[in-house]
Amino acid sequence: MNDTEDRAEDLKDVSADVEAVMGALRPPPGSAPGIIVADPDAPHPVIRVIAYGPTEIVERRLADIGEVAEFIGQYHVTWVNIDGLGDVETLRRAGEIFGLHRLALEDVSTTHQRPKVEEYDEHTFVVLRMPQPGGERFDTDQISIFLGSNYVLTFQEREGDCWDAVRTRLRTARGRLRHTGADYLAYGLIDSVIDAYFPILEETGEEVERLEDELTEHTDVTLVGRIHEVKRDLLGLRRVIWPLREMINTLIRDRSPRITEATQLYLRDCYDHSITLLDIVETYRDIAAGLHDLYLSAMSNRLNEVIKVLTIISTIFIPLSFIASVYGMNFDHMPELHWRVGYFLALGLMAAVAGVLLTYFWRKGWIGIPARWRRKS
Repeated sequence: MNDTEDRAEDLKDVSADVEAVMGALRPPPGSAPGIIVADPDAPHPVIRVIAYGPTEIVERRLADIGEVAEFIGQYHVTWVNIDGLGDVETLRRAGEIFGLHRLALEDVSTTHQRPKVEEYDEHTFVVLRMPQPGGERFDTDQISIFLGSNYVLTFQEREGDCWDAVRTRLRTARGRLRHTGADYLAYGLIDSVIDAYFPILEETGEEVERLEDELTEHTDVTLVGRIHEVKRDLLGLRRVIWPLREMINTLIRDRSPRITEATQLYLRDCYDHSITLLDIVETYRDIAAGLHDLYLSAMSNRLNEVIKVLTIISTIFIPLSFIASVYGMNFDHMPELHWRVGYFLALGLMAAVAGVLLTYFWRKGWIGIPARWRRKS
């Protein structure tokens, strides 16, 4: 019995434990390794295959994973893409056909994996996160890629991806895809996922600029929520891009036997892009943190201005209140109490005191335009 048959027997042994955990999103603690658990809310798998060579290409949607066998080995490269992880039997049979390790299949079905690379005897297993644009919040789907000698097998959580440009290049025979091996196709898929992060970072950068402009004009309580949303999205991006960079570095450093020297050069370009992404994320995180500090500073300044105005008003009315209280005392022999012009003189005195105080505060720059600004102008 060869290694492929042994692996198929292992998958059949593990499948007996699957029924006990079908309702869970992951195996319970203490379960045997390699158990495939399907999310009950996950969509049913949609299987598509693109088999091609330098002069030919076949593209088909399959009703059953078993139909893949007629393409493997018959074409220069076969790309099998499975959208949806809602059927354990499809995953198990795919593992039998391609000789996939059951631990790798377990990682495919549990969609909380971080980007990583694992080498097996017959394939290279790559996990990365693909951004989902258009949502209110930043979100990613897990992408699992199995690279073999003449095939690429990909698993996605749901339909919809960023690989349409790769499919178009295959159909139109543009570029090197149709004339290279499976490793170059895997590079193209990884590169497309990395490039999909740049538009999201551009939108985030525009939002950061809008927040900065609005903070310089006015302070609003709603800005705090928007700043926290940006910081949360940037944190999610950092948690994805950081291990993505390490994953690509592993592909370059460990020299997989299924990746040629020519493809290694292109993977270095992916690594440079991942570093650029990480630098942009770190820059935006620093700016977002500064925006929060700027908001707190603006609110503090606004509060100080309000307190200053109230203090000035109180300071002006203190001597006015003193004058009014003196002339409001009920003594019969108070001077000026029976003057005909006493009322008007008291009001005039109050107005004069208030005018002197306002002039003094204005010259000090405590109200109106500061004195140093008036001197410069």
